[in-house]
Amino acid sequence: MLGSTLRILVVGAGIAGLAAARALRLAGFRPEVVDKLPASTVAGAGIFLPGNATRALRELDLDAPVRPCGEVVTRQRFLDARGRELCEVDLVELWDGVGECRALPRADLHRVMLSGAGGAVRHETEVTRVEAVAGETAKVEFGDGSSAEYDLVVGADGRRSPVRLMTALGSAAAPVGQVMYRSVVTGGPKVSEWTAVLGKRAAFVVMPMGAGRLFCYADEAATAAPPDPVARVREVFGGLGGPVPAVLDAIEKVQVAVTDEVEIGCWSQGPVVLVGDAAHATAPTLAQGGAMALEDAVVLADSLRRAGSVTEALSAYERRRRPRTRWVLERTRDRDRLRDMSPSLRDPLLRRRGGAIFADHYRGLVAPY
Repeated sequence: MLGSTLRILVVGAGIAGLAAARALRLAGFRPEVVDKLPASTVAGAGIFLPGNATRALRELDLDAPVRPCGEVVTRQRFLDARGRELCEVDLVELWDGVGECRALPRADLHRVMLSGAGGAVRHETEVTRVEAVAGETAKVEFGDGSSAEYDLVVGADGRRSPVRLMTALGSAAAPVGQVMYRSVVTGGPKVSEWTAVLGKRAAFVVMPMGAGRLFCYADEAATAAPPDPVARVREVFGGLGGPVPAVLDAIEKVQVAVTDEVEIGCWSQGPVVLVGDAAHATAPTLAQGGAMALEDAVVLADSLRRAGSVTEALSAYERRRRPRTRWVLERTRDRDRLRDMSPSLRDPLLRRRGGAIFADHYRGLVAPY
């Protein structure tokens, strides 16, 4: 069995990296964590955690400190462009026995994850090279000119992962033809549930985060980020009904990103492995990015705890995780195709079967990982 003396480096201190560090410590290992960003960097906007994310937080013994943050969401409502009801999903029933769904500030989740990692993060520490040594260890060089050797390097550095590129595990993330906008709004309308307003090849989602705050994310079919995100959001979504007009009146800041996805043939090479978005990023349509990263961390640590070698552990990790992340990728593409249907075809379909269709996008994630 692998001992606690295993030298492990986690690259990245976002959700994936901090979850990996937490899971590894619970399994008896002592990972180092580095991140190229300053410690003062604050995670922006909000995040929606479906039931399977809450289950993974419970496995990491972090569900209790997350519970006071944000607000529990019990229902998803889907409206047409004029704000009329299309369908709804009962999230309590869907995730029964798994976990509650919660919307919260991303900064609050990051704070909990950081405190749970169990060790100091070396911020402003960039990894500049990762090189396998005799196939069993990896030599890592850092931006300050120093280097060290590790038995395992965990690339948790996001969808544009430098570790993925340095180890030739995959190329750059592929754009999916979608631009995503995120914002946290105070002083907006009263919204008590996760609510999506579906337009023409565009959607606007708003949900409560507690303390009078709303987390909003919207997407449109496009290939480039606009120079003025606030103006663009008002232009694209200004004609929608439901809570959208009042939300747009209250919006002050908008984060924008071109959406891309990562689909690669193998997640590990020698003693280097990828987790989270670095291995399997998707569009955020199903809000599964954080959940998949948390699950990855639990499974990776469990695989290392059970295995007799790092190679055996990484093979078991990928074998357990790949079918599940593939499910998320396929269901994400399904939902995006549904969003992009002509409203004249999509809206009648959703009025008839929308609740079942949207719930089915998560059915495969209710079972344990």
